[in-house]
Amino acid sequence: MVNPFDLKTAVLAKHAQHVVLIHFPIALFLAAVAFDFVATWAKRRGLADAAYYNLLGAAVSTLPVLVSGVLAWQFQLEGQKLKGILLLHLVLACASTAMIWLVWWVHFRARRRTVYLPGYRLGLELLAVGLVAVTGHLGGFLSGVNLPG
Repeated sequence: MVNPFDLKTAVLAKHAQHVVLIHFPIALFLAAVAFDFVATWAKRRGLADAAYYNLLGAAVSTLPVLVSGVLAWQFQLEGQKLKGILLLHLVLACASTAMIWLVWWVHFRARRRTVYLPGYRLGLELLAVGLVAVTGHLGGFLSGVNLPG
C-alpha cells in the first residue's frame, strides 16, 4: 500500500499533476465571470478589478495545465495517436485556453484604453464558460469520475 503522505509519489505520479492543476484555471475563470457579471449589474469598480485579476490568474494557470496534460498523454499512453474522447478533450482544452486568454485580453485592452468594458464580452464569457464546462465534463469521463456506478 502506498503512503498517502509520500511526497515523491504525489509529485512524480505519471498523471496526477494534470488532474490536480486543472481546478485552478477553472475556478479562477468561473469566479472572474461571476465577478464581472455582478460588477456590471451593480456598477462596482472593485468587483471589476477582482474579475480582471481572477482572469489573469486563470489565463496564466492554463499554461502549466496544458503542459501537464500533454505530459500525461506521453506518460500514460506513451505518445499513442489520440482518438475519441481524448482527442476531443485535447481540442476543446486548447479552445478553452484560447477563449480564457481572449477574455483576459478584452479586459486588459479595455483597462488600458478606457474605464468601460465592451458589452460583447459578456457573451464571449458565457461562450467560454460553456466551452470550459464541456471540456471539464469530458475530462471527468477520462479520469473515471463521470463513469456510471
